[in-house]
Amino acid sequence: MPNRKLNKPTDQRDAMFRNMATALLWNGKLVTTETRAKELRPIVEKLITMAVAEYKNTETVTKTVKTVNDKQQEIEVEKTKTVDKPSKLHARRQIMAYLYNITEVREHKEKKADFAKRAVANYPVVEKLFNELAPKYDGKNGGYTRIMKLGPRRGDAAEMALIELI
Repeated sequence: MPNRKLNKPTDQRDAMFRNMATALLWNGKLVTTETRAKELRPIVEKLITMAVAEYKNTETVTKTVKTVNDKQQEIEVEKTKTVDKPSKLHARRQIMAYLYNITEVREHKEKKADFAKRAVANYPVVEKLFNELAPKYDGKNGGYTRIMKLGPRRGDAAEMALIELI
């Protein structure tokens, strides 16, 4: 069955699904019409599957750096850093190309330093996908989302549904 057009031009439909996928991954659930939820499900499942397949692909790199201390002596210090392998980096970039970036909002009466610590990630949705959701769904083959019908919407009687991450 081909994709539903939903009475929208292609660019608007693509933008709508990108926005809905970003909102679903960030919030964990989304209330929308039943047909939109059915179209959104395979998109989100493919993104999660890509993250699950690649979230463990990291390597630890040890680097020796020469520094000068307070007494003007050269000291060799070993620094270890965990970096992504090329396949994980590629998957991360593919997901970043599809999802929108959510900017963190500074809370009321939050100090600038506290906000800077909290809002470290450039793409918080992608970080959440790789750090929280991918380990949660590891070992599970698909079926990451659930669609629950909510009944008709008041006003135009469109069938509403709740799509959520399991």
